[in-house]
Amino acid sequence: MGTRLTPEQADFVAAVRDFAKRECGTREQRGRDPHNADIYGRLAALGWLGVCLPEEYGGAGGGLADACLFLEETSYGMVPAGGFITTVITAKAYERFGTERQKAEVLTGAARGAVLAIAMSEPAAGSDVGALSCRARQGPDGDWLIDGQKTWISNAHVADSILLVARTGEAKHAGLTMFHVPAGTPGMQIRGIETMGGREVNDVFLSGVRLPADAVVGEVDNGWRQLMAGLNHERLFLAANMLGLARRAFDDAVAYVREREQFGRPVGSFQALRHRIADLATEIECTRLLVREVAADCDAQPDRLFPREASMAKLKATETAKRAALEGMQMMGGYGYATEYDMERHLRAAVVSTVYGGTSEIQRDVIGKSYGL
Repeated sequence: MGTRLTPEQADFVAAVRDFAKRECGTREQRGRDPHNADIYGRLAALGWLGVCLPEEYGGAGGGLADACLFLEETSYGMVPAGGFITTVITAKAYERFGTERQKAEVLTGAARGAVLAIAMSEPAAGSDVGALSCRARQGPDGDWLIDGQKTWISNAHVADSILLVARTGEAKHAGLTMFHVPAGTPGMQIRGIETMGGREVNDVFLSGVRLPADAVVGEVDNGWRQLMAGLNHERLFLAANMLGLARRAFDDAVAYVREREQFGRPVGSFQALRHRIADLATEIECTRLLVREVAADCDAQPDRLFPREASMAKLKATETAKRAALEGMQMMGGYGYATEYDMERHLRAAVVSTVYGGTSEIQRDVIGKSYGL
């Protein structure tokens, strides 16, 4: 796809940009929370939250490239729709492995504005997901009893349901299972973790949680393979999200150095800053081409996994976003650190993006192993 969009995609991008400018153009409109339920509902009413979900479940039937464009533009426009990233990642897992009943409930809900979350990480199992210990045991009546803790779970506090990954067997990788857990299920407690970005992630405690036999998503003990099938999409979506943030941080920095004067001239006219801007512009353009090309490849070959390419996209986009925000803060001086401007918010969001969804180190390891190393 590169930089060339179809007429339909170009119109879609223009519509999202217009919405962001009209509805989220000021801090007062956006609010302080990363997820604004009212604005999220308006996005649902426009049919955009189902951009890549099947039409039979209320979606628009678009591809991954369309979802990436939406993520890029809402991120660039600072639309407080933080629930969408975990929702689209989780929804694709239900689409691939869920029963018809689960898909009818979850996918239809997501298209209408329901928020989904996925719970994998634990206090002792982050990058090494196969080491998780949250345990699900099936009783004689067929119900599942689940005990354990999950941590760093994005959007669990606003989610209508959580896709939980728990241990059902002893084998490290061949003993994991996915479960559908509705919000408010007895025995599940969600406790927010305060971070630099406010409340976006949570601890999830499960004590004697009882789920029916049909809460299993996919196959028992096959959760690892199911997770691996979706990691490439997750990393691609995260890359698109950070591409939008990188563009926004860059544009905010350029606008500032054009106007800010020192020594009788705009600071952007000094060679030191001009060269920084040139380097950032080039890196962001490279990132855009990579992310869009990987998305187009995934749409063209839906049955093929792209682990190397998806990890490259995630690595490049998150590191570029972090660099753009850091450079922007440096170029803005003290104002870049002040909450009066958005740059400090960009930096908080960009730094953590190199950690979640697989750290930059994990992405480099995946890429290296793909070359037989």
